[in-house]
Amino acid sequence: MKPNIGDGERLIRVILGIYGILLGFLFIQGIAGIILGIVGLIAFATGAVGWCGIYTLLGKSTLKATPAEPEQPPAEGETPTDNKSDEVANPTED
Repeated sequence: MKPNIGDGERLIRVILGIYGILLGFLFIQGIAGIILGIVGLIAFATGAVGWCGIYTLLGKSTLKATPAEPEQPPAEGETPTDNKSDEVANPTED
């Protein structure tokens, strides 16, 4: 499972999940308390793991993409190269 929930949303889900679990299972009686506790448990679990199944189904992600490597400008006196000039294209290879 690839994470698809950003750090801020994870923190909010964990906090609200704990609140929902405590409120639902300890303070509210009956079906409403059980439902609130289960919703809180789901929110806590998705926040702790960092993956949401509904986001996966919708193709959504709140995780910020980080660049693999930032490009560095060439040092003074150097000419930029793209390393493709080293490869020789030979379309008539036997």
